[in-house]
Amino acid sequence: MVSQTVKVNNPTGLHLRPAGMFCQEAMRFKSHIVFRYRETGEANAKSVLSILGACIRPEDEIEIICDGTDEKEALQALVALVESGFGEA
Repeated sequence: MVSQTVKVNNPTGLHLRPAGMFCQEAMRFKSHIVFRYRETGEANAKSVLSILGACIRPEDEIEIICDGTDEKEALQALVALVESGFGEA
């Protein structure tokens, strides 16, 4: 299992378009992928509804957690996507 905390730096947070991008990227990997937010929340990174339900706003920090055969690659790809601002920053 690997994890990394990253700040959501796009100006609108994880609304529908970036949530869809995040989910699509997560689904490319076999690993189980979730992210933790606001101390107690956890969202399934492979579910757009779960991501949207987290109500992640700009400047929120999320901890991406990957567990499986391609966990390192998955974590690297998802962190890079968030840090890129989903093409909005």
